[in-house]
Amino acid sequence: MDPSDRPLSPLEQALHAARARVLADLIAGQVAQADVVSLVEDSVVQRRWWVEQWPEGAGFVAGLVAQDVQDALLEQHGRWPLCPVCGSGDPHALEVEPELGPDPHWVCHQAGVKVSPVGSLGSATGTTPA
Repeated sequence: MDPSDRPLSPLEQALHAARARVLADLIAGQVAQADVVSLVEDSVVQRRWWVEQWPEGAGFVAGLVAQDVQDALLEQHGRWPLCPVCGSGDPHALEVEPELGPDPHWVCHQAGVKVSPVGSLGSATGTTPA
């Protein structure tokens, strides 16, 4: 059997899904340059080890990768993703909730609203990737 014919393990499925969701949000925010995509890959490598140690956490990986990338971007490029809900005041970033749990969403704490699930930011901003 060709190795590419084997089904992906639940761990790999969770990691691939997390990568795809965060990349979709980066594309929607028009910040998916090569160096930023590398941040996603770095996070996926780190989270692979984390999920291997705690398989029950596979459902939390998308939110964790999103937070990892958000933290890395803050250090290198600035806040991301900027809130599309608040039209006035200082620009501010959305946050991932829950911080450690399934079904992560981007949330604006200033307006007190869920903006979108992680991976669907384009639908909230009107920039859904092709």
